[in-house]
Amino acid sequence: MNWPTLPGVVKAVVFDIGETLVRDDRYWGSWADWLNIPRHTLSALVGAVTALGMDNAEAVRILRPGIDLHAARQAREEAGQGEHLDETDLYPDVRSGLRALRDAGLRVCVAGNQTRKAGDLLRGLSIPADAIVTSEEWGIAKPDPGFFGKVLQLAEAPAHETVYVGDHPANDIIPAKAFGLRTCMIRRGPWGHLWGNDAAALDAADWQIDTIAELPSLLSGERNRHARQSP
Repeated sequence: MNWPTLPGVVKAVVFDIGETLVRDDRYWGSWADWLNIPRHTLSALVGAVTALGMDNAEAVRILRPGIDLHAARQAREEAGQGEHLDETDLYPDVRSGLRALRDAGLRVCVAGNQTRKAGDLLRGLSIPADAIVTSEEWGIAKPDPGFFGKVLQLAEAPAHETVYVGDHPANDIIPAKAFGLRTCMIRRGPWGHLWGNDAAALDAADWQIDTIAELPSLLSGERNRHARQSP
């Protein structure tokens, strides 16, 4: 059932990718295997540099000083060990949660800091989304405000009627809120758990959820509230 059109009510939901829709286990595990580094070592270091506010790719550069990441990605592709996504990489609530939002009449999009190939792979899984795009395809990445400008173009709705859902305060919630979007913090994956109760993240988030399944009813409740308040 479609919700009624009301001014100021959410009309579009845009999702981050890594640890919001897709688990990162395979991605970092495959990098560790390629570099001949224990998986736990790389995983722990990724967590450490991210908690320090650094780009997670710095973990690879620390372990392999001077590495050319672009060349390494190309070498992996040529060796048949490049990026891969399949159904097992999706969190189990993705298909049902996104479908419920679309069934409610919302535009559902996906936009995150990922490679062009990751975008192709995710589109190949045919998840229920109206559009899927990555930072490499746009040529701009979070937390740059320009990324969220692109998000609004993708959402086809004003900022105050668009929700951005993500797990990372510094990359997702805080910059999206600063750009004027509504925001939803999903508490899963390492960053969602690490910063799930962070004061700055909570202050910038309109909603906090543990699963996408919670979101349709939260947004439905807001629409009902607006409908009661409308003259």
